[in-house]
Amino acid sequence: MNLAKNKKETSKQATETTPEETIEIIDDIETTETPVEDSAPSELDVLKAQSAEYLDKMQRTLAEFDNFRKRTATEKASMYDNGVRDAVLALLPAIDNFERALGAATDKDDAFVKGVDMIYKHMLGLLDGLGIEAIDAIGKPFDPNMHAGVAHVEDEQYGENEIIEEMMKGYMHKGKVLRCSMVKVAN
Repeated sequence: MNLAKNKKETSKQATETTPEETIEIIDDIETTETPVEDSAPSELDVLKAQSAEYLDKMQRTLAEFDNFRKRTATEKASMYDNGVRDAVLALLPAIDNFERALGAATDKDDAFVKGVDMIYKHMLGLLDGLGIEAIDAIGKPFDPNMHAGVAHVEDEQYGENEIIEEMMKGYMHKGKVLRCSMVKVAN
């Protein structure tokens, strides 16, 4: 558009001016025009870059939030399990005392002994409901992860590292040992 306007003015002036002046006018017109710069980013390119940056930030934030949610759920579940383990560990000495009392009772038909036995069985039922399992030890090979050897006996009628007596029962919760069994090991 600039060129068309300049050409009209030039043609008007050409009729009024001499050929030398016309050449000068044309030279001035060519030197005053500035080329459009292609290197400057357009507004659309800037907005596209910003949009891509915002999308990346949003996706990262969503991923971080999802990871936070999963981590929080895992921590909440582990806090419950840890609470169960702590409570059961506090109750185990009482259960051990019930076992000792029942083991020392001479008259199994006595009403008092039956009452103690009922309480003991009820407590074991509660442990079972919480997912607590007794560690089976007698007749099994000694495992230092689950058993604490407190006595050793040389006896040829038993196998190598076989547990022959359980002095205190051990317990597990969801595959984790709460308390090791205290055992006597043969050979």
